[in-house]
Amino acid sequence: MDFYAVLDKVIELLRSRGRVTYGALKLQLGLDNEQFEVLKEELISAQRLATDEDGSILVWTGHVEGTPDIASPPAQPTQPPPIQHDQPMQSVPLSIEARTPKAERRQLTVMFCDLVESTKLASQLDPEDLREVIRAYQQVCSQVITRCDGHIAPLLGDGLLIYFGYPPAHEDDAQRAIRTGLGLRPCRILWRVPSHPVS
Repeated sequence: MDFYAVLDKVIELLRSRGRVTYGALKLQLGLDNEQFEVLKEELISAQRLATDEDGSILVWTGHVEGTPDIASPPAQPTQPPPIQHDQPMQSVPLSIEARTPKAERRQLTVMFCDLVESTKLASQLDPEDLREVIRAYQQVCSQVITRCDGHIAPLLGDGLLIYFGYPPAHEDDAQRAIRTGLGLRPCRILWRVPSHPVS
């Protein structure tokens, strides 16, 4: 897989989770130690989107959604306008509520599914063919998930992380997750492994 495609997936994963162990990333992405060190150096030193914690955890330090990546200069403290003694004092309404975003607490149901025996499949197929199989698998799963109003988090390899209750919330999000899981079980993708002549 392309290095920057892997990097983008890790950035999305870190942004959504905040903290990820090195072992989990290596396992999820199938990276060896050398590949992981390059990825870690890119995230920590080059991009400055994460920091190392205890030599085993990556911690997200990147920007919040909607803010620019580049560091902006520190804001200068605003000085109140000088009081004009010859004019009557007027009260200035403070619009704190308008500047504070509304927080919302909600129940979230999270489900994870992945392709069975994908490692065995990867050893039998060319990378291009495997990519087509995974795309077909993701498309079939997406149709079932969308039917139950689930939200697919960033795609990582052959795994799907699905949220119920975000962005739209329903009273029966847990039941929707169960129905989705039952709907995903019978999904089948027909794919014939090409036979190679033995010389």
